[in-house]
Amino acid sequence: MSQQEQGRILLVDDDQAVLRLYQRVLAPHGWTVETARDGLEARAQIQKHTFDVILSDINMPGSDGVAFLREVRALDLDVPVILATGAPTVDSSVNAIEHGVFRYLIKPITNAELVEVVSRAARLHKLARLKRSALEIAGTGGKWLDDRAALENHFESAKKLLWMAFQPIVSWRDQRVYAYEALLRSDERALGNPVQFIEAAERLGRLDDLGRTIRATVAVSARDLPADVKLFVNLHPSDLADPNLLSADSPLAALAGRVVLEVTERASLEGIKDLAVQISTLKGLGYHIAVDDLGSGYAGLSSFTQLEPEIVKLDISLVRGIDLQTTKQAIVGSMRKLCDELGMDVVAEGVETVAERDTLVGLGCDLFQGYLFARPQRGFAQPVWRG
Repeated sequence: MSQQEQGRILLVDDDQAVLRLYQRVLAPHGWTVETARDGLEARAQIQKHTFDVILSDINMPGSDGVAFLREVRALDLDVPVILATGAPTVDSSVNAIEHGVFRYLIKPITNAELVEVVSRAARLHKLARLKRSALEIAGTGGKWLDDRAALENHFESAKKLLWMAFQPIVSWRDQRVYAYEALLRSDERALGNPVQFIEAAERLGRLDDLGRTIRATVAVSARDLPADVKLFVNLHPSDLADPNLLSADSPLAALAGRVVLEVTERASLEGIKDLAVQISTLKGLGYHIAVDDLGSGYAGLSSFTQLEPEIVKLDISLVRGIDLQTTKQAIVGSMRKLCDELGMDVVAEGVETVAERDTLVGLGCDLFQGYLFARPQRGFAQPVWRG
């Protein structure tokens, strides 16, 4: 076979004898072989060349194999990385697998095993590239990030490129902006969808990190918030256990009297220790509490009894097409009346048509959020009032 048919491989090992051995075995099989003695040299090679396979020792001067794997994933999502070691441990193997290693080989490696593993890795790499091309054509490229190393790199990038969009919540009766909701956004393409971003944080155990970054970013943006307008900020249920949120020194605390913390009905509050105490602490700091997605999440009274919200937000599933469905009208009308009796304000979110708005007005609703008035965008834009 020609070198072009097999491809290019990077060998990384601080033992020159091992590098020479691997090179003698692979070159006759048509591989173009590049070598590096440590992680620094390897990174320089990866920045210069595209590789079909990378084979690296786990223990190298200045870097270990798993750290090197993370760095590789920052540059190339698909290239298969084979890690080799003469001193295997359960921890290193589990760590390597978790970070998306292609194979974990134990030295000494036989010539036949070396050729077979490298050849299989190259074929699967070619298949991965074709699959990624197909996903990009379909418009879903980057949707699934399978290995931890790639996910970590994209998560860090998404955090750096994080920004908040704001969508107005309006009072139709008074024709004024009642509040703005802060909505998570990032210019990192792989995690541009907020749901994917949050799922990545969950998978990596970084929800606290993400929540703190969001709240700090919102606090900076809020400097431009009109003085008589509230600010809605979404919380993941786990945020309620974060000491940073409960601190009087947290970035949002200075604005607490104008901040409404939204807790979704889509996630269970079970497992949050001392929730009542934490909610009391938040209210003592001046925060308001809202239940989000009412009508789409968990049934029962738990979210109301535990959170004692001052505001509830009707889920878009109840609002969409409400002008055409009498069942939705009956449910929303009853919810609105009960919330009024309990002293809770009601926000109908996802309002997109004049007919939906007018039906909701007829049911006694006044606070609305949706594309009919404004899309989420940078800054605090004014809504459009359609007659």
